[in-house]
Amino acid sequence: MIKPLLLADAIINLLLGILLVFYPDRLVGALGLPVLESAFYPSVLGGVLFGIGLALLVAYRGGSHGLGLDGAIAINLCGAGVLAAWLLRTPEAFSPRGRMTLWVVAVIVIGIGLIEVAQRKPS
Repeated sequence: MIKPLLLADAIINLLLGILLVFYPDRLVGALGLPVLESAFYPSVLGGVLFGIGLALLVAYRGGSHGLGLDGAIAINLCGAGVLAAWLLRTPEAFSPRGRMTLWVVAVIVIGIGLIEVAQRKPS
């Protein structure tokens, strides 16, 4: 029963993550959700949810019973990757101090993810 549940949870998180990363105004309006001036927060959450979905797929495939290093890598790189994409695509959306703060966060989280990749033992 656990494996089908992990797969269902992974699929749900991946789909919600993709939806939130792009946060399309038409769909948001059709669902009755608030149309936001900026989709920054929903898309960063989408990146994290997508990473969680990948982590769940890793657990599903490998039969692990926890997040594990591979799951942490997926979440870190997806969440921080979406944040970095926002900073590269629309730097004008943030104050100079906000850009600096968010770049520090993105670089630290991506850096942790890359260190985790380097320390990962091949399966």
